[in-house]
Amino acid sequence: IFLSVTEDLVRRCAEHNNCEIFSLEEISLHQQEIEKLEHLDKWCRDLKILYLQNNLIPKIENVGKLKKLEYLNAALNNIERIENLEGCEELKKLDLTANFIGELSSIESLKCNIHLKELFLVGNPCTEFEGYRQFVVATLHQLKYLDSKEIERSERIKALQNYPEVKWKIREQEQAYLLKRAREKEEAERRMQERKDEKQKQMDSKLGFDSPDSLQEKPNQAEGDGEQERCKTVENDDEDRKFWEEPTPYTPESRLETHRYIEEKRRAKDNIRESKKREKTAWTLVTAEGKVLNVNVPKLHFSLKDDEENNQIILDLAVYRHLDTSLLDVDVQPTYVRVLVKGKPFQLVLSEEVKPDSSSAKRSQTTGHLVVTMPKAKEIILAKQKVSASIKHSDCNTQQKNTRRSGQIEKLEVDPSKYSFPDVTKIIQEKERTGKGPIKLQPQETTEVKKNCVDFENNEDVPPLI
Repeated sequence: IFLSVTEDLVRRCAEHNNCEIFSLEEISLHQQEIEKLEHLDKWCRDLKILYLQNNLIPKIENVGKLKKLEYLNAALNNIERIENLEGCEELKKLDLTANFIGELSSIESLKCNIHLKELFLVGNPCTEFEGYRQFVVATLHQLKYLDSKEIERSERIKALQNYPEVKWKIREQEQAYLLKRAREKEEAERRMQERKDEKQKQMDSKLGFDSPDSLQEKPNQAEGDGEQERCKTVENDDEDRKFWEEPTPYTPESRLETHRYIEEKRRAKDNIRESKKREKTAWTLVTAEGKVLNVNVPKLHFSLKDDEENNQIILDLAVYRHLDTSLLDVDVQPTYVRVLVKGKPFQLVLSEEVKPDSSSAKRSQTTGHLVVTMPKAKEIILAKQKVSASIKHSDCNTQQKNTRRSGQIEKLEVDPSKYSFPDVTKIIQEKERTGKGPIKLQPQETTEVKKNCVDFENNEDVPPLI
């Protein structure tokens, strides 16, 4: 399986260009574990600068159509020869530091790149060849710098004078290197096969331990699970120590093998982590005695309000603003409320019993919080009704006192539907008739009363009241 250049990767690395890849002029794809170079010559025709360092690219390919490419950095890869760069007509700088280029004669393909001024081959096997620099200087006349060192005119003249002899020496060293590389490839294949066989043996042994016969022999296998886990960790540590302590030649195969080994270990750890996440943690929400506990696994802020005016309890749970409502599960019980936030329980014991059927849960449009409204089970008289009842009661008491003072046995009936307050005028007339209140309210009315009264007697001995 090769990790190649994908469109998603290119777009992510093109954030400076608003993720547009067609008009891209510079892109950095370094340290992306790329094992195959492709697609860039089709997607990014306007590229001028391309960074590919510290990947696992074994071959320069699919860049020949980048006519505007001026700088290519492919350092720290697995490249073994220089090729497929003839189409990069504007190439000025080529960095192939720390690769595995042993076929030095492959630099002759760069003669077509007439604008090439700088070339870096430090850290490649070819730099150890006798006559390496003279050969490169004499072959590429357009070069100005080789491995950061300027090429002087005298050096080029001297290199051209000895070019046939140097070229012959380079060819011989190349052949020796290619034979060495063939042996290294065979050794790498052998080691890889041995590793596969060893893994197969381990798998077979594990299958043997897990067979039905072995399960019958070990009825208490659950007790030994921890021991087996410890053995596995010890085996893994031994395998890891053996891999890193075993001496290996620095080759493209060993570099790729190291990368694959690290990637395999990382994936194994990720799988273990994922499996642990999938296993649902057994949260204790209710004890064995039936006691409901307060639990806040998602660690959310909340407020619990006792709304006495409306005879209800309101829970305001600060769930995440952008959390999908489908990830919330609300369960209201008479004595507690439970909310599952992405599978994590939030549970709160209520101070009073509530009605689950009449409860409601809504998301706040401003804050995104979850608001759970729970009416109380006990119906009580509201505060306003209490005040009005007390007022009416006091009014009745005053009226009863007034009737007692009058000395007459009368019952005052107050109909709340007809009167919202006692009729003050009637009370005043009652006082006039009994003679307990003020007699003179209006003079005309009093005279009329005197004339109309049949039992009125005028006693001249009594002085007038006015």
